[in-house]
Amino acid sequence: MPPKTTAETAEAAGEAAVRIAEATHKAIADAQKALAENAKQFEATLKQGVDQLRSQSRVYADAAGEHLDEAARVASDQIRARPLASAGVALGVGVLIGMLLASRR
Repeated sequence: MPPKTTAETAEAAGEAAVRIAEATHKAIADAQKALAENAKQFEATLKQGVDQLRSQSRVYADAAGEHLDEAARVASDQIRARPLASAGVALGVGVLIGMLLASRR
């Protein structure tokens, strides 16, 4: 095989550059497609997690509301059972709060 001329070498290099450019563009397109698919998967997983968190928080909020209602009922029953003691406790708490606020000045 005879040695290649400069023109043949340049043409071969140009063809190689075109093949490399095409392969690079294909690899970039494949990477973009894979990235888009992964982003969609991540979004779906995140949405599912948020939905699960919302449902759990509703359960906890409902339970807390029930406990708060029960505590209010118990407090109301105790106040009705001992009105004078309740008034004394309320007066004592008011005096304590007043003293704490007055001492900050």
